[in-house]
Amino acid sequence: MEQDRLDEIVASSTERNSSVATDARLSGAAVKRPQITDALTRTFFEEWARVGYSALSLDAVARKAGVGKAALYRRWRSKADMAHDLVSQLTVTVPARIESGDRGSLEADLYAMGLAGRRLMRHPLVRRIMADLYATMEREPALAAALRPSEAASEKKVTTLIDRAVARGELPNNIDRRLATDFLMGPLYWRLVVLGERCTRQQLKTLAQMTAAAFRAG
Repeated sequence: MEQDRLDEIVASSTERNSSVATDARLSGAAVKRPQITDALTRTFFEEWARVGYSALSLDAVARKAGVGKAALYRRWRSKADMAHDLVSQLTVTVPARIESGDRGSLEADLYAMGLAGRRLMRHPLVRRIMADLYATMEREPALAAALRPSEAASEKKVTTLIDRAVARGELPNNIDRRLATDFLMGPLYWRLVVLGERCTRQQLKTLAQMTAAAFRAG
């Protein structure tokens, strides 16, 4: 199994809460220890992947993290508050994983972006949380609000990729960039997250070729 994709969110949480703890010590307020925040963060995502958001219990998160409920509620007022905070932190790291560097051709750029997307989505925890997140967000405004910035950032990276292809003369300038973004993001998500299947490098190359052909036809 690859290195846990949640390491980034935990590291981000550690850095942020270390700063908060320092401020708290200086002000005389109660200190929120980063290691407790880390344990709660990891357990929250593990429980989310195990039972789904609707069945997720903060009492169970605290118990399995080996932390008192009071410590959890000092950090987050509710499940929605905790989910919004942690998913918002993820929105900072996820777009950075989507490759946007110039590889010299449309197909090469699409392949590099596919590799980055595969690295993100093939981890079991990420796959299960991602599917449940999209299924739940229409009923949970806090989750939708937390996810939208990441979607916008990812779309911007795809637009940059398309603009490069237009500048090279590989695509017409009037290509529908929003529709192209939907087309690019959909197949890999469907295969890895919805179907739970593998996607080899050769399949990614074929997918990049097919996507490039579809962009040109569009």
